[in-house]
Amino acid sequence: MVPDSPEIALLVIGGLLLATVFAGTLSSRFGLPALIGFLGLGMVAGVDGPGGIAFSDYLLTQGVGVACLIFILFSGGLDTDWRIVRRVAAPALVLATFGVVISAGTIAAAAVLILGVDWLQGALLGAVVASTDAAAVFAILRASKLDLDGDVPSLIELESGANDPTAIFLVGAVLLLITVPQAPVINLVPDYLLQMSMGGAIGLTVGWLIPEVLKRSPYRHGGLAFVVSIAGALIAYGFAEVVGGNGFLAAYLAGIVAGNRTYATKKIVATFQDGLAWLGQVVMFLTLGLLVAPTDLVDVIVPGLAITFILMLVARPLSVFLCLAPFRQFSLREKLFVSWAGLRGAVPIVLATFPVVAGVPGAFAIFNIVFFVVLLSSLIQGPTINWVAARLNVGQREEADETKSAASALDA
Repeated sequence: MVPDSPEIALLVIGGLLLATVFAGTLSSRFGLPALIGFLGLGMVAGVDGPGGIAFSDYLLTQGVGVACLIFILFSGGLDTDWRIVRRVAAPALVLATFGVVISAGTIAAAAVLILGVDWLQGALLGAVVASTDAAAVFAILRASKLDLDGDVPSLIELESGANDPTAIFLVGAVLLLITVPQAPVINLVPDYLLQMSMGGAIGLTVGWLIPEVLKRSPYRHGGLAFVVSIAGALIAYGFAEVVGGNGFLAAYLAGIVAGNRTYATKKIVATFQDGLAWLGQVVMFLTLGLLVAPTDLVDVIVPGLAITFILMLVARPLSVFLCLAPFRQFSLREKLFVSWAGLRGAVPIVLATFPVVAGVPGAFAIFNIVFFVVLLSSLIQGPTINWVAARLNVGQREEADETKSAASALDA
């Protein structure tokens, strides 16, 4: 069913957005991540559901996903306290780079050995699912009852916001090897360093300029401050991509820098961007849900189950323990929690559209496996994150220390 007029199309879009919010709220009441409700409604409204909306535009989905991720990352940066983050900057960056590579390599090996795919297809699947998802992590951790002022949640959030560039680079590198087999891999290393350095420099610059613009008298009050913040996020991403940098990293760093400076409209801009980020999540997951026909997932249940459990129980813990080994401030319990809190979400699904758009053989199967992995891992890890934190006694250290200090003071 395709709307035959702009008015009906707008009515359908508005109804879907409102219904998606209700679906996300309902799923949260049952202890499930809101993204499950968003995805679920999209699938219900899709071609296999009662909605009957036929949607199969992977290129449009890719564009929608990229646009939404810009504002999700920018908003996440605005809410990040640098005084806390700088304590975990080094381990987070190690996880966001080497951790992604380790996870991708582990999944690639498993795909070759278990699924019987060739090593390039295995590497592509590993690269797509290797990164944790900022939207899922921000939403679940900030809606949980964990002590979000601790180092562990800050580590997880910073990693999720900074690991997309490495995953995107790996996906692009594997796609290059598939389409141009004779391409020298060593030449990709300078490209990666350029993407990270240019993206970082532009993000820091734009993040510093946003408050400077907002301090000017015409923009101190009113809706123009919102326009400036939107423009800043888009300029950070777009300029970085044009000059060869990584736009996602630029958008995230721009948010961090702008969010840690002082200006009159800071609070209302942060509130506005938070709403925009939620809109981005709703639109992105709804679109992804519309794109997937549930009947297409039947054929990938077995490989999807295998990849999901290897990702959760082998690849993610291996990357966390190896990357955090040099950092003694994290206990065994905290490492286990970081391993479990490596949530997957929209980023892997959006990355899975790249092989489809590029016309890579087997790309549709990879897309469906990735969608199944994200769906299953969200159903398992999302609802249990508080339970795991409680069993591992993570996120309660500061509260315990305060109680102990108060008791000591009374004894004195």
